[in-house]
Amino acid sequence: MLLTADTVITGAELLRPGWIEVSGGRVTALGAGAAPRPADRGLGPVTVVPGFVDTHNHGGGGGSFSIASRADTSAAVALHRRHGTTTLIASLVTTSPDDLLRQVGVLAEDVRAGRIDGIHLEGPWLSTVRCGAHQPALMRDPDPDEIDRILAAAAGTVRMVTIAPERPGALAAIERLVDAGVVVAVGHTEATYQQTRAAIAAGATIGTHLFNAMRPIDRREPGPVIALLEDDSVTVELITDGVHLAPAVYRHVTRAVGPDRVSLITDAMAATGMADGRYHLGPVEVDVADGVAFVGGTDTIAGSTATMDHVVRFAVAHCGLAGDEALMLAVRQAALNPARALGLPGGDLTPGAAADLVVLGRDLKVEAVLRRGVWELEPTA
Repeated sequence: MLLTADTVITGAELLRPGWIEVSGGRVTALGAGAAPRPADRGLGPVTVVPGFVDTHNHGGGGGSFSIASRADTSAAVALHRRHGTTTLIASLVTTSPDDLLRQVGVLAEDVRAGRIDGIHLEGPWLSTVRCGAHQPALMRDPDPDEIDRILAAAAGTVRMVTIAPERPGALAAIERLVDAGVVVAVGHTEATYQQTRAAIAAGATIGTHLFNAMRPIDRREPGPVIALLEDDSVTVELITDGVHLAPAVYRHVTRAVGPDRVSLITDAMAATGMADGRYHLGPVEVDVADGVAFVGGTDTIAGSTATMDHVVRFAVAHCGLAGDEALMLAVRQAALNPARALGLPGGDLTPGAAADLVVLGRDLKVEAVLRRGVWELEPTA
């Protein structure tokens, strides 16, 4: 199948006009200018970009990954596919040891079946001071036996684990997880600057939703934010949904760390794509009003109701660049960077890469989605 479009962004280059050839679920060739043969599908005045890679996502479409059922996973995946997410990591919140083991076992089957692309454990080894929408009573110190049971149940499907490095046993847990091929993130933490530096030295390479549920910067105790920002080995997650971060904060972080160290995420939960009302994030009740999720009866933000196309549009509008430069930066942060940070395939459009792409029309709205060479959302034209 040969596709043509007015503009193609590969992740690193802009092709105008551009063409892409797809076969067997992979990109076989692409280029700028006239296509080598008549197109099977001329997409017209649109921009084709790599499929979005969401590495922090709790659900959507009424479905929660913490329920760990086929119906919930299918509902969440379908909603996010329609909004351009072709690679999706299912995030789990803090729960009991037995329930966590069950959830991992069920979702591991979804990974092997190709419905999702990995599992993220956001908890239970977090700070009760920075618990966010997690239940403090269920938080605990990392236990080597529990970690080994989870890794055995996951059979290589856990891609990322978030840990508060100040927890007793955290550094040993980070080393154990990294040795097992798991990417470790620092988050939901009251850690000092030095404790965060120790976590990075032990192998942590991600900052979980930077600033949110994290000890703030102080002039005498820089805390985790500064430690994560200043280390070139760390990629920082940002929830650019217009709720979690002010535009100036997003711009400042991007300028501080450069174009390659920011991953845009949704932190989406079950209410994404749904009406306001009451939902659950794991065992926690969540009230959604005007599209903003709060822990029931509080003003604590509980994840988001954003999709990846939404966070990309926010980034384009507020990154401080204009036109093609703004979109190329946002695409890099929404596809290439998160894929690289977690060692995932994809994130760019190059020969040999998975044929994962999003067709963006006017106002950067999603018009079509191709995943592994199959249309998840068919072009209308």
